[in-house]
Amino acid sequence: MTHVFHRHCHSKLPVVASGDGIYLIDTNGKKYLDGCGGAAVSNLGHNHPRVKEAIIKQLDDIPYAHTGFFTNNSAEKLAKRLTDLAPASLNHAYFVSGGSEAVESALKMARQYFVEIGEGQKDQFIARRQSYHGNTLGALSVGGNEWRRQPFEPLLSRAHHISPCYAYRDQLKSESEQQYSLRVANELEDKILEIGAGNVMAFIAEPIVGATTGAVPPTAGYFKRIREICDQYDVLLILDEVMCGIGRTGTFYAFEQEDIVPDIVTIAKGLAAGYQPIGAAITNDRIFDAIANGSGFFQHGHTFMAHPVACAAALATIETIIDQQLLEQVTHRGEQLKSKLISALTPLPYIGDIRGRGLFIGIELVQDKTTKKPLPSQIQANKFIRSAAMEHGLMCYPMGGTINGKEGHHILLAPPFIISEPQLDELVSKLKTAIIEASSQWT
Repeated sequence: MTHVFHRHCHSKLPVVASGDGIYLIDTNGKKYLDGCGGAAVSNLGHNHPRVKEAIIKQLDDIPYAHTGFFTNNSAEKLAKRLTDLAPASLNHAYFVSGGSEAVESALKMARQYFVEIGEGQKDQFIARRQSYHGNTLGALSVGGNEWRRQPFEPLLSRAHHISPCYAYRDQLKSESEQQYSLRVANELEDKILEIGAGNVMAFIAEPIVGATTGAVPPTAGYFKRIREICDQYDVLLILDEVMCGIGRTGTFYAFEQEDIVPDIVTIAKGLAAGYQPIGAAITNDRIFDAIANGSGFFQHGHTFMAHPVACAAALATIETIIDQQLLEQVTHRGEQLKSKLISALTPLPYIGDIRGRGLFIGIELVQDKTTKKPLPSQIQANKFIRSAAMEHGLMCYPMGGTINGKEGHHILLAPPFIISEPQLDELVSKLKTAIIEASSQWT
């Protein structure tokens, strides 16, 4: 009997014992290829010497000191490195312990910014349906995943939602990519005008939607139009890169590929490659200066913010990614992975779409390839695939509710950046076997 309150009360999970590169090993000696980085976290794999050494050194120096009394060198160096890698206006990093806290911090920053400049009537957020921004109440409020929101609906603050940018499902046959981009982006303007521009604080979105819909990238020009609308109506743009950031898509920040700059970007998960829990909200000078020159105090905080050991692990992770040119590796291996997946999986009857950027790939399952009719939700295809994959020594990230929180299934892949081509072949082979085996149970 376990006394751990697990995610699922009836889980019978293997016990992890060790890690070696892209593999995890349980107490029975079975190896699992980590094809999803846990949850797009383990971008350097497991047991990386440079990150472990940085943690040990920081522990020898000082493991913890409250940020109300001290700053620490690891936090200072990490903030400089992150802002140096960002566009010039993003100069201030606020460190927390994970993605939900990072989003929660960004939402509060947006609110306090408008309070500081005398526009306290701005108190509304706009986000997108089928987005996911975290499980704290504020983050869940702006999130658009109905399955996660439903039990807690009475506790959530009000937020408004527009359509996702989801071309596979929603682009009309009569539309060009540019026409589709403008149509869905202009929903933001319509929603701002409906609410009243004087009431809207911020729009929050994932540059590439992660767990909820499976690595859905934006269409060309979508985020440029979003940025224009935010600027026109004095609405802050918050980009949530908790899952897709820190090089996962081939550039350090995913938004770089959209040729825009947000007002706040949130990061976590791969920031310390899973070696320590850490997240951050990186904000521009405009927001920071309003608070610094106003009350001078951001009315928010956590006991373990800017934790020295977590910051040391994150700094070592970033330096490894840059020094070993892993951004280029992500792009190269990502192209290889997508090509191998298309070749191996497209002939299967249930594969509808293979998408994503870099080593952030989604596979959408369908009942009919021509009509894109989803598999019946009640068959729980994601659970069968996950179980079959684990049986064959592969960790992947299947999810249900892809389309609207109820219908649709997808598989998310986010392997470590250090994966080799033979290991890509192993991943694809095991995934194909798992899908075939799982499908035999739902047909």
